[in-house]
Amino acid sequence: MAEESERRLHRCCFTGHRPDKLQISEQELANILQAEIRQAMADGFTTFLSGMARGVDVVAAELVLQERAANPDLHLIAVLPFQHFGENWSKDWVTRRNEVLEQADLIHVVCSGFSYASYQKRNEWLVDHSARVIAIYNGSGGGTRNTIEYAQLKEIPVIICKG
Repeated sequence: MAEESERRLHRCCFTGHRPDKLQISEQELANILQAEIRQAMADGFTTFLSGMARGVDVVAAELVLQERAANPDLHLIAVLPFQHFGENWSKDWVTRRNEVLEQADLIHVVCSGFSYASYQKRNEWLVDHSARVIAIYNGSGGGTRNTIEYAQLKEIPVIICKG
């Protein structure tokens, strides 16, 4: 059984904005993420971690699952900030969330119940278990900026793409 530090070397996580903060279309987002996922795969990453928020996280998870169809060595870990996260979204996003969760290799729940702190704890968990962060970032404050800054503090490489 591989040690956590060894498994981490092959893990890459995502951070990015929710749809209302993105300054690009979902198709543009998917194109950027697909290129970054494929580059990560070429660099030896085989496990991808998604924080499962609407927008970047769910789209990235969907793309990893598409890639996994052709490459069964890929894995997806869905990381929820708390139990039942996302169950109150619009029907379309709930459907997309549920489809990802059904296909994920592992679902990890960071906190037992809702708190505003659970989002930051999820983001820190993602970084703490990854060797690369792919960020879709428009320069605004919030969880994405906090995650990028935390990764930089922990000296985890961050690929920042304009979003």
